[in-house]
Amino acid sequence: QVQLVESGGGLVQAGGSLRLSCAASGRTFSSYTMGWFRQAPGKEREFVAVISWHTGTTYYVDSVKRRFTISRDNAKNTVYLQMNSLKPEDTAVYYCAAATRYSSTQSDYAYWGQGTLVTVSS
Repeated sequence: QVQLVESGGGLVQAGGSLRLSCAASGRTFSSYTMGWFRQAPGKEREFVAVISWHTGTTYYVDSVKRRFTISRDNAKNTVYLQMNSLKPEDTAVYYCAAATRYSSTQSDYAYWGQGTLVTVSS
């Protein structure tokens, strides 16, 4: 069982930066693939980024490549999403999630946080 709590959301101007954190509880955090997803107003939730548990392999949706960076600190049971050059279209509730396999598919993720709101003003 893994419990996830996101933090770091807020209001930022276009071009600004935010760093989201996701704190996990549970002894086996380091064995889970961790992903970030987001849901914009009126839209379905979509994949953003994923990091593997062992090698730290990452993968991003095209719209955030070279702007967002996912990282993890297994000693702190925390995964991060550094978001730079933010755009109004990045406005969404951001969720972290844990999976037992390396995947960008939501249905592969068994554990989800409650989400944190990121609002980017133009």
